[in-house]
Amino acid sequence: MEEAWKLAVMIKKILIANRGEIACRVIKTARKMGIKTVAVYSDADRNALHVSMADEAVHIGPAAVNQSYLVMDKIIDAIEQTGADAVHPGYGFLSENPEFAKLLAKKKITFICPNPHAIVSMGDKITSKKLAQEAGVSCVPGHMGLIEDADEAVKISQKVGYPVMIKASAGGGGKGMRIAYNDSEAREGFESSKNEAANSFGDDRIFIEKFVEQPRHIEIQVLGDKHGNVIYLGERECSIQRRNQKVIEEAPSPFLDEKTRKAMGEESVALAKAVDYDSAGTVEFIVDKDKNFYFLEMNTRLQVEHPVTELITGVDLVEQMIRSANGEKLSMKQKDVTLNGWALESRIYAEDPYRNFLPSIGRLVRYRPPAEQTLDNGAIVRNDTGVFEGGEISMYYDPMIAKLCTWGEDRGVALNAMKDALDTFELEGIGHNIPFLQAVYDHDRFERGDINTAFIADEYPQGFEGAPVNAGHARKVGAVCALMHDIAEHRAAEITGSLPNHARHIPDEWAIEVKVPDVTHHYGADINGEEGLRTIVVDDASESKAAIEMEVLTAWKPGQPLVRALVDNKPFNFKARRVSEGYEVRHRGVDYKVAVRTPRGAELAQLMPVKVAPDTSSMLLCPMPGVIVKLLVSEGEEVQGGQALAVVEAMKMENTLRAEKKSVVAKIHCAAGDNLAVDEVIMDFEV
Repeated sequence: MEEAWKLAVMIKKILIANRGEIACRVIKTARKMGIKTVAVYSDADRNALHVSMADEAVHIGPAAVNQSYLVMDKIIDAIEQTGADAVHPGYGFLSENPEFAKLLAKKKITFICPNPHAIVSMGDKITSKKLAQEAGVSCVPGHMGLIEDADEAVKISQKVGYPVMIKASAGGGGKGMRIAYNDSEAREGFESSKNEAANSFGDDRIFIEKFVEQPRHIEIQVLGDKHGNVIYLGERECSIQRRNQKVIEEAPSPFLDEKTRKAMGEESVALAKAVDYDSAGTVEFIVDKDKNFYFLEMNTRLQVEHPVTELITGVDLVEQMIRSANGEKLSMKQKDVTLNGWALESRIYAEDPYRNFLPSIGRLVRYRPPAEQTLDNGAIVRNDTGVFEGGEISMYYDPMIAKLCTWGEDRGVALNAMKDALDTFELEGIGHNIPFLQAVYDHDRFERGDINTAFIADEYPQGFEGAPVNAGHARKVGAVCALMHDIAEHRAAEITGSLPNHARHIPDEWAIEVKVPDVTHHYGADINGEEGLRTIVVDDASESKAAIEMEVLTAWKPGQPLVRALVDNKPFNFKARRVSEGYEVRHRGVDYKVAVRTPRGAELAQLMPVKVAPDTSSMLLCPMPGVIVKLLVSEGEEVQGGQALAVVEAMKMENTLRAEKKSVVAKIHCAAGDNLAVDEVIMDFEV
């Protein structure tokens, strides 16, 4: 008798056992196919976008995932309430839980994911490594057995040889992963990984493997059906990572040649066929500088970065998953797969790159992503999202806001489209990583394709502090801000009810001060013309260069946070916020403080006193909004530089806070379990 999972019937209603952008993504394809959808939601997601998009919605419990999205019985109850005949799990949560797959099979509910056998075999990282080794697949050295405690983790790490990667057996998304270079880091990493894995996936099993330094992270997309057919749809380059979680992905990889691509693809297909794989899945590899590749793991689900594969192949992976679950044969063979053009994906996160990418929470005061469209040069802009303006970013879930994607006929076109799209992405109310993404895309190493998983550590060893300042960009920012100020002044002069005989004189010349980290530029701007295209002559006395004449065109109006301009007939867009005497500007990963004054006003400004920032060196501040998990010291205790002081958890991520130098704890202002805001004082030290 065939197993229940093989008895799929035509799907009429899909329950999406997930949230956020992936739930919205599945709904879009289901709607295209004429299939009704059911959303599930927690207390925190009551007003979420996926809830409003679905045909039906069912409440499943409190905000915490272990009381809602991870509770199988609540998902089953929602299925029974709505009469759904299929479940799409998205990624994360229950997507790779074999017990959930078996439970659905028992109830004859179609699971739009691979069969339970494949999930058991490949979804578990320990089991998959053993199977890969038995199949002769090249694997990274490590210890695949279960690890009982931190002491055993240290012994195994010593045997494998530092550095090691400590990883959760279940789940993905960078959760439950730590790199250790010594015994102390191995002990601490084991405890943190174990806690994160338990909280995120309900499975605290941990394994350890050798950490191959500075490799590329390249993965192969596979697609199978229930008739033994499996193909691969090219690769994705996923080497730009922070905290072992991908930030930027592209397809194809700028590193692989056709020979290596074919070898990795065929090996991935062979591995998938060995477990009767019958859905969309991803085989991940690390690749060294000589193009040697090693099996890392297989994700038995839809991958976060699947849009870039869809853009270069024209294949809707969600649709293929649904058709496979229905028992249909793949409509294409390997020879039919062609890679067309180039695609990039930027993960827009609610996190502060200036604070080591710590999560940020709050309300989206402004959310205006670039329009999804095909541009004049054929480039495509796509934005997968699960949020909306006015919505709230919660501390309970992954901080992803959107996945911004661009496609072009080649890498250069896709890259320029991405830069322009990020320039016009309006996002306010929370910290976000757009400045970091802009800095990476403008980096010469990225433009050359010279990247690996250590890119962030190599290029920003002291943490991200913004992109290098481009003198030409600074001059353009100054010129456009001068025109913005001129526009605002002329508008103010038209206000009715002003005193007679006191007409406001607006000069044509302005003194511009552009402050960036470590340097201040002083320009003189002479604006010619009254409306429409304006000619601005910019003089930079500090560089002893001849004045530069620019033609600037903008339809900007006072109060608009996004400035769209043409400078010498080329787009030049940035975000700006009005402040005293000028604007705070963010452009291509650089923050500018721009003051626009009259020449006499600029002279007087040099005489103004400078406000000094308060000294917080004797305090431990909470780096992100979160919960105090542990306090590791007490009042009056002497601490050493590097010693762990407290553990803070937010958005399924633990952070250990350490002492910067030798000191004595004077006062502790909170207790374990307290919720703290960003920069709230945790403890004071004796001065």
